[in-house]
Amino acid sequence: MTTKPIQIYCENNQATLYVEEGTSLGEVLDMLALHTESPVIACFVDNRLKELNSRIYSPKNLRYVEMSSTDGMRVYARSLFFLLQKAVLDCYPDAQLRILHTAARGYYGEISGIGTVGAEQIETIKQRMRVLVDMNLPIVRDKMLLSDVEKLYHGYGYEDKLALLGTRPQYFITVYNMGGLPGYFYGAMVVSTGYLKVFDLQAFGEGFVLQMPRRDDCTQVEPMKLEPKLFSVFQQNKEWADILQLSDVGSLNSRVLAGQASEMIKVGEALHEKTLARIADVILERHDKHGVKIVLVAGPSSSGKTTLSKRLSIQLRVLGLEPETISLDNYFVDREHTPLDENGNYNFEALEAVDVEAFNADLNRLFAGEKVEMPKFRFTDGKRYYDGTTLQLSDRSILIVEGIHGLNPALTPHVDDRLKYKIYASALTTLSLDNMSVVSTTDNRLLRRIVRDSKYRGRTAYDTIKGWGSVRRGEDKYIFPYQEQADVMVNTALFFEISILKQYALPLLRRVPANTPEYAEAMRLMKFLDYFVDIPDHELPPTSILREFLGGSSFQY
Repeated sequence: MTTKPIQIYCENNQATLYVEEGTSLGEVLDMLALHTESPVIACFVDNRLKELNSRIYSPKNLRYVEMSSTDGMRVYARSLFFLLQKAVLDCYPDAQLRILHTAARGYYGEISGIGTVGAEQIETIKQRMRVLVDMNLPIVRDKMLLSDVEKLYHGYGYEDKLALLGTRPQYFITVYNMGGLPGYFYGAMVVSTGYLKVFDLQAFGEGFVLQMPRRDDCTQVEPMKLEPKLFSVFQQNKEWADILQLSDVGSLNSRVLAGQASEMIKVGEALHEKTLARIADVILERHDKHGVKIVLVAGPSSSGKTTLSKRLSIQLRVLGLEPETISLDNYFVDREHTPLDENGNYNFEALEAVDVEAFNADLNRLFAGEKVEMPKFRFTDGKRYYDGTTLQLSDRSILIVEGIHGLNPALTPHVDDRLKYKIYASALTTLSLDNMSVVSTTDNRLLRRIVRDSKYRGRTAYDTIKGWGSVRRGEDKYIFPYQEQADVMVNTALFFEISILKQYALPLLRRVPANTPEYAEAMRLMKFLDYFVDIPDHELPPTSILREFLGGSSFQY
């Protein structure tokens, strides 16, 4: 009996074709003969990410995923982690592998259970990875009963995965298999190890760095870039997590279900306050000894810069200083002089959108003790104006300037470096889903922004997701290159915050139209949030950084 051909539409080349029932996505890809800049490694089927060996049984809309895309890199990273895990256990059967966080333009991890881990051990593991790639082992996806998965994971010592599964029971669990090794990786994978040719593995610190392909040339490995200040913040946060016994989402959920959310909130907020108090002490010392007059606070979108600045101001007042805030937004150039991006839209994130000369002139006049009339900016018509507001500094005054360009030397070229104290703020999540699946700091910030944009800016989750790529490109260009120039880095993430953000973000994500590319990202985020047990926010204090996004803050924004 013959079956009626199934209609397929491919967004990549706007082609319609008809295929037999049961045709795989990989076979359809061969029929399409797409010309892509990097290898295709997965496919969105009706906006749901699938492996290339998935089969089609009804009419579908397809969008193939290149390796160089954000989604492609996620697929590649998950698959590479699985390859690394297989190689480690092949070489050292008693080893325990843990991927911890990003570092040096790659992923930092540690291996326990094998004694000293140095260059020799890492080289052995890397060579085994190369052999596994050459073997082109299939990565097989299957569904198994939860009870069977639990028995399987107990046999492999996957206590981290069992902890997470135990807090979100299901009937069936997706399990991947590579050469007899089971794994659970929270998203689509490549279909075989032969796709994973581009990587490097180097000894680093007490562990290693796994290096990914470059986005602009997927045939080459992204070179390591040492970022010691950023790495030290991640390590400090890991130490705090170990103290609190919150290494992964399973342990977090267990604490919440045990009624310990209140204690976690109090401890997390206390850690933030302690950090800011220490920074204020340093600023006072530098003010008194070296004449520091300006604190520059920079960081990527939704990193909590504004609340951090306000809480720091309070700490400085406790020490007898008189903090004054200057908004860099008031120094925007008039709209007709605003630079345009590659799409012809106003680029408000470019440094050229700021009147740097006027800003520096006012700073130097203020530092000279003059009374200065301060500008304001009217966003409705894009004009700077003056309304008679003035500012004059005393001997105990210190300026706080918050903005994305704060660490860029080109923002304050006419201000002596000895007068500056530079702070980099970001939500540097070190919590992981399990030992092999890190929580992206970018996802943390995106969830914050989705909630804030809805509450304060009238923007839907669709709008925020649609514009997120442009925001990220701006961060790569204007923020991240300067982060190591900070005097201090502050991690504004809270261990428990995604459990609180969840209840606000989920209703917004559910409204993203299902027939848009943004729906795929909304689906990914909803699946991610499903792993967290809810925490109500009623015990979150009004000065919390999270209040900047949720509402209920005692600060004025």
